[in-house]
Amino acid sequence: MSVLKKPLVTEKVSALNEKGKYGFIVDLNANKVEIKKAVEDMYGVTVEDVNTMKYQGKDKSRYTKSRIISGRASSFKKAIVTVAEGEVIDFYSGI
Repeated sequence: MSVLKKPLVTEKVSALNEKGKYGFIVDLNANKVEIKKAVEDMYGVTVEDVNTMKYQGKDKSRYTKSRIISGRASSFKKAIVTVAEGEVIDFYSGI
């Protein structure tokens, strides 16, 4: 089971990157201890704090010629990780 699914690269989270905070989409069942360990192992930084938030999936509907198709976007969990002062996570190093 992979705890970290993908990093968040949005304007709001990019502004937090300057303060040493980084965002990730994580597994729904992951706890703060698992998230901290996964970030430290993957990026080689010291994590000071982890804040998590769960988002409920939204109802989606699409109108076609014959009928309305209804569905639901999947729920997800977001984690904001604070690293030690002076340490940086570079998401673009592999590009």
